[in-house]
Amino acid sequence: MFAQQVSHWLQRRGIHYSWVVAAVTFLTMFIMAAALGLPGVLLQPLSREFGWSNEQISSALALRFALYGLMGPFAAVLMERWGLRAVMCAGLALVGGGMALATQATQLWQLFVLWGLMLGVGTGMTALVLGAVVASRWFTSRRGLVIGMLTASSATGQLAFLPVAAWIIEHAGWRYSVIPIFIGCALVAVLALCLVRDQPAEVGLGPLGEDFVPGNAPAVASGMTFRTSFVALREASGNRTFWILFGTFFICGLSTNGLIQTHFVSLCHDYGLSAVPAASVLAMMGAFDFFGTILSGWLSDRYDNRKLLFWYYGLRGLSLIWLPHSTFTFYGLSIFALFYGLDWVATVPPTVKLTGATFPKERVGLVFGWIFAAHQIGAATAAYGAGMTRTLLLTYTPALYAAGGACLLAAVIAMAIRKPQRVAKPALAG
Repeated sequence: MFAQQVSHWLQRRGIHYSWVVAAVTFLTMFIMAAALGLPGVLLQPLSREFGWSNEQISSALALRFALYGLMGPFAAVLMERWGLRAVMCAGLALVGGGMALATQATQLWQLFVLWGLMLGVGTGMTALVLGAVVASRWFTSRRGLVIGMLTASSATGQLAFLPVAAWIIEHAGWRYSVIPIFIGCALVAVLALCLVRDQPAEVGLGPLGEDFVPGNAPAVASGMTFRTSFVALREASGNRTFWILFGTFFICGLSTNGLIQTHFVSLCHDYGLSAVPAASVLAMMGAFDFFGTILSGWLSDRYDNRKLLFWYYGLRGLSLIWLPHSTFTFYGLSIFALFYGLDWVATVPPTVKLTGATFPKERVGLVFGWIFAAHQIGAATAAYGAGMTRTLLLTYTPALYAAGGACLLAAVIAMAIRKPQRVAKPALAG
């Protein structure tokens, strides 16, 4: 009832209610991304207090990345069965609870449960799939813009909160740094509960760009089950483009979330840079990323997406190889933040476009869910691998070189994608 009243109030002022749903989704993805990124700035404080090595802490953080990605193919199923609002609130509750309870953790296994299991599953329920579902249900016009903005919110949220968290850790201790995330999860959950609805028809509207036709609400895929995700994977696995996108997106996660997001503050600490300025560089990357992702969406509508991926991965690889030689001065790190930040998730729009051009429309969400899972498996690999490198060799440099080389390989592989051709429509088996 409340949502309908707000919709009528906005409608009288010429504002479509879809923007309210998009705004709450933006906040949800932003706060969940901030929660996903926060543990990266806690490596040093946890190591000092409990004596855990980078490798041990990184293994728990790697689990959260893996679960975050592996939830992707099944998130759409959860949304179809229980609705957007329920999934958003459940995810926010898991993340808020996991962050708060971690302040009482004293054993490594507790970190695995709270920041590995609960954080991974909770954020995975509201990953990029949530933005895709909201955009497809609530928008016919402006859909590309909305997808770009929601994607940017997810990536930027992982970095933007870190300077605040670093300042809190420095002045009050690491336990207090989770309080803004907990409060944010609670507030956004209330907004989702009050304002989010599954379909525009529930507030007497059609999607933005369409007129409302009573009794003509889009059918929900009630026959969709978890088995449907595996059916989509089996069908996609016979297509070479799927494996190229799967492999390149694995490298994308390897070179972003798992490496820089998780270990950058610790890396800067090795070069004598304190947490606050290091986290500020990450926030700078987040700001550049916001514009870079939206620009990438614009470019992906106009240019060959394979060539875009070639340039994105190539430039990212060169920037990672250059990073150890930047001397970690403000000037050097600013240049890195500019080039690397613009490229942080610029690979998403071309990857989504190539997926959509290669696979049937009704399978695109599920197929991209598996490609996104590869991204987060790559992130988990880097989160653990870089931590192990730092523990055994006392330096991150080999991990940076390896990630940079992998990006150069991804640039070459992306050009091997054939010109997309639509495949025959399969039956949507449950």
